[in-house]
Amino acid sequence: MTSTAIASTAPDARPIHPLWMRITHWLNALAVLVLVTSGWRIYNASPLFEFRFPGAVTLGGWLGGALQWHFAAMWLLVFNGLVYLAINIASGRLAARFFPVTPAGVWHDALAALKGRLSHADPRRYNSVQKLAYLFVMLDIAVIVLSGLVLWKSVQFAVLRDLLGGYEFARRIHFFGMASLVAFVALHLVMVALVPRTLLTMIRGRAPKA
Repeated sequence: MTSTAIASTAPDARPIHPLWMRITHWLNALAVLVLVTSGWRIYNASPLFEFRFPGAVTLGGWLGGALQWHFAAMWLLVFNGLVYLAINIASGRLAARFFPVTPAGVWHDALAALKGRLSHADPRRYNSVQKLAYLFVMLDIAVIVLSGLVLWKSVQFAVLRDLLGGYEFARRIHFFGMASLVAFVALHLVMVALVPRTLLTMIRGRAPKA
């Protein structure tokens, strides 16, 4: 056997998730947790719909405190998210991990998942449903940030406010963006519970040994 053949069959020694990816992932998770729980407290002060979130699951204690937590987490999400996206693009990881994604591939993998036949043997490879979900959440977070800027500085971001249909419509965009993000996190946690080694991989960078 030639050295080339040996190299091609040798296991990939690189970490599945590099250190920068794990750090930005957990910082994003922290920022989202703080933003959502403080955002629920802010929502309760001026609700859009005929319900309020239980105080026990909100952060801030009162409107002023919730706003301080919300703004602090906002900057963490923005700067950390930009670092995450920039390194993903510069390293080629974004193109390699998340593309291509096609409707046919999503449909095939979604049916396989519903039948319990979707393989998770290779943690380095995302299936089409995962690719679509991760791309969606990146776009969703961008929409949340942009609509949040309108709610924060409506006069200064007047053009953006108009593009989003006005202040009140931007509030609804922000709310449903938040709801979509919470739904993604809930589904993500379910999948982690079903395939727990993915959590260990995100902590250590490597898959646990069988």
